[in-house]
Amino acid sequence: MNLRIGSRGSQLAVWQANHIAALLREQGHSVEIEIIKTTGDRLQEVTFAQVGSKGMFTKEIEEALADGRVDLAVHSLKDLPTELPEPFTLAATPSRIDPRDAFVSIKHANLTALPQGARVGTSSQRRRAQLKALRPDVEIVEFRGNVDTRLRKLAEGQVDAILLAAAGLERLGKTDWLRERLDPKDFCPAAGQGALAIETRQDDTATLAAVAFLDHADTRFAVEAERAALAALGGGCQVPIGVHCRLKFTQHHKPQDEIFAVVASPETGKVVRIHYHADRDHNNPAAFGRHAAKMLLDAGAGPLLVAASGVAQ
Repeated sequence: MNLRIGSRGSQLAVWQANHIAALLREQGHSVEIEIIKTTGDRLQEVTFAQVGSKGMFTKEIEEALADGRVDLAVHSLKDLPTELPEPFTLAATPSRIDPRDAFVSIKHANLTALPQGARVGTSSQRRRAQLKALRPDVEIVEFRGNVDTRLRKLAEGQVDAILLAAAGLERLGKTDWLRERLDPKDFCPAAGQGALAIETRQDDTATLAAVAFLDHADTRFAVEAERAALAALGGGCQVPIGVHCRLKFTQHHKPQDEIFAVVASPETGKVVRIHYHADRDHNNPAAFGRHAAKMLLDAGAGPLLVAASGVAQ
């Protein structure tokens, strides 16, 4: 079968598309990749909060998918809106790699070692809010651009450190300055971080069958729980919400799902966190995620969400 993949043109996006293409070729398919420029790629000098983030990295790719110019799209799952419009579906979620946020610096060993008043670059409201909670003394600098651009700015001394997804650095082989992987219980990742999303048309049964082998059950459970929590809280990728679900085993080797979630204020650094776990038996990922969202709201996250949605608009 000949399959056409739609992808953004960033170095990381192209790596991801080529990675999926190679796996599909191993199954005997011929694969082409079409590079599509998205709104988020065109507006590099505008902050995410100003743009309004819903679909900013997916809209044009979905248009190509709907028109039949491509058969599937490969996304970073954290860029994909929690509700996909008709006629699209999340066809597969390949095995996730490291979902954590990474502290990247040339001179400093970890987040704690940063001197007072250090400059830290990030474009994420979620990272900005959690950083302010942990290190209210540092200066947070708006930092856009692809991974190479951000690393270059770091090398030029524009900031003392940057915060990036560990997965992106690993995929590109750019971990030389990765000093610390931040624990989700202290610094919660974005929903879907570290995972890829294979999006197709709902009625394209041939492509759905071709990509089915890519779906990883534990990754699918985790990201469905994370996305359900995010949806229940009304969050897009720029509202400062972190959600991370993972499988763990008890000392008696019983599988359990645990979920960490946080809502934080980029302005004040105020944080509401929850941690919850339950046995895997008969656990429903969407219900698990919605329960985490309810726990956050019960713990007082509502006013932070209202304030943050006003900032993001």
